[in-house]
Amino acid sequence: MPWSSEYYPKSMSRLPDNVRIKAVEIANALLAAGMDDDKAIRIAIAKAKEWASHRDHHHWLAE
Repeated sequence: MPWSSEYYPKSMSRLPDNVRIKAVEIANALLAAGMDDDKAIRIAIAKAKEWASHRDHHHWLAE
């Protein structure tokens, strides 16, 4: 079942909002590609944190 900003795995509940939204987006794409829920969640959280880290780094470079 696809997740949303209102309905997401409990393991994503402590993520900042922007990171959670990105994790949900990534997880849904992985599910659509046929990956199982648990693996999709783990990968999505890791990739969303990586995305946020790069995003924050580039934000500081632009200032």
